[in-house]
Amino acid sequence: MKLFEPLRLGGHEIQNRIAVTAMVTRLSGSDGYVNEDVIERYVRFAEGGAGLIVVEATAVHGAKSGPLLRLSEDGFIPGIEKVAGSVHDASEAKIVLQIIHFLKIARSGWRQKVTQLSTEELEALPALFRDTALRAKRAGMDGVELHMAHAYTLSSLLSRKNKRTDRYGGSIENRMRMPSMVIESVRCAVGPDFIVGVRFDAEECIKNGYSLPDATEFAIRFASLGVDYVSLSAGGKFEDAIHRKGQPLYPYTGYSGDRCMPGSNYPDLFNIHLSEGVKAALLNKGLNTPVMGSGKIPTAALAEELLQKGSCDIVGFARSLLADPYWPKKLQDGRSEEIVRCIYCNVCKRLDENFRQVRCYLWPEGTTHAPRPYEFEEPAIAWASDKPLTHSITKGGINLSWESPRGNSRPGGFDIFRSDNGHDFDRSSATQRNSFRDISAVSGRKYFYYVRAYDESGRRGLPSNIVEAELPDWHEA
Repeated sequence: MKLFEPLRLGGHEIQNRIAVTAMVTRLSGSDGYVNEDVIERYVRFAEGGAGLIVVEATAVHGAKSGPLLRLSEDGFIPGIEKVAGSVHDASEAKIVLQIIHFLKIARSGWRQKVTQLSTEELEALPALFRDTALRAKRAGMDGVELHMAHAYTLSSLLSRKNKRTDRYGGSIENRMRMPSMVIESVRCAVGPDFIVGVRFDAEECIKNGYSLPDATEFAIRFASLGVDYVSLSAGGKFEDAIHRKGQPLYPYTGYSGDRCMPGSNYPDLFNIHLSEGVKAALLNKGLNTPVMGSGKIPTAALAEELLQKGSCDIVGFARSLLADPYWPKKLQDGRSEEIVRCIYCNVCKRLDENFRQVRCYLWPEGTTHAPRPYEFEEPAIAWASDKPLTHSITKGGINLSWESPRGNSRPGGFDIFRSDNGHDFDRSSATQRNSFRDISAVSGRKYFYYVRAYDESGRRGLPSNIVEAELPDWHEA
């Protein structure tokens, strides 16, 4: 599989094309220091077999930020050093630190805009990013990723909403100026063998925001300045964020937030056309800078297809690797049946929104991290009877319920499989409960369902019995 082929990034080689994209964990304290839970989260990704691990957004300045990592001073270096060292001890993965500058927000709903920054404040940015990148290098990181996506300072400068009237706003050339200065400053300071990546929105997903035509120009400029990869996201803007009284704005509550983290109501590969467009534009200019695509890529088979088509060079996974950090290793070990697959319920997103520790809905209740596989020796769980699954129909939905399985291992969750009119069964969802309501069924079709339980390590039990269900004719309901 091309998914497990190595790739050169600057002075380093990543062992495969699987990347953990940056995800805020909310595991650190408000002081911004690394703790043992932060280290453990990244060790799990390393053990799981990802080739590139991008550590969550880490501030280059000392502004108040809640539970967000910082590297704005030398005092933060030892903690970052522990993260890098622990990951290197656990695997051959390369680890880069995403570094960020953000604008001020208030519980009143007020937010600072780039038009309100003085020229002096703006022109301090290259040195802030440079100094933080140098600290990351001293701490043993393999590189840094410059955060120019979503709602934050560099992204706001790139935005078509940037109406500054000086040399840092208005035209696309002016909007690219400061981000370009940051890249130049960092690359010059860290040297050619330290990975420098950049992550930016390929589409803002807001009214009068930019889309792919501007994004291709950003990619060409940044690649020409020597970045080792471009990582593409979408949306996540303040402009359409929903303000909750007494809470600061959270830039993933509007449509642009949905586009950033497409939920179960969006198609798979929803944003991949963006990486395809950027990749084509780079190649057209003779630039071979690797492109990382992301956005609801649920299976290794789909990721492989993207690589084979040339849609991207690296596949970025966030929620699916959060659900099961070990799926790359399980896949290589021939244990794909044990992969815990994300259902894109976005519970993790809501936890982040409420400044709570980010975890996955599919993990065993009360755990801080995904369970390690291979450490459970008990027999896999099994059904207590031959017909544990039953169903009923109410209010236009098909209700499934099932008995609790037996066995020495407690259930980690349940996969629900559905067949539409006798076609192949597809995994339609997963839950930790003993029930599920299918509200996507329509009248005039026959549906077939079965359920499989899995234990904490992802090992599946046998399928349940199959039940057949059909909604009444819509005239009668």
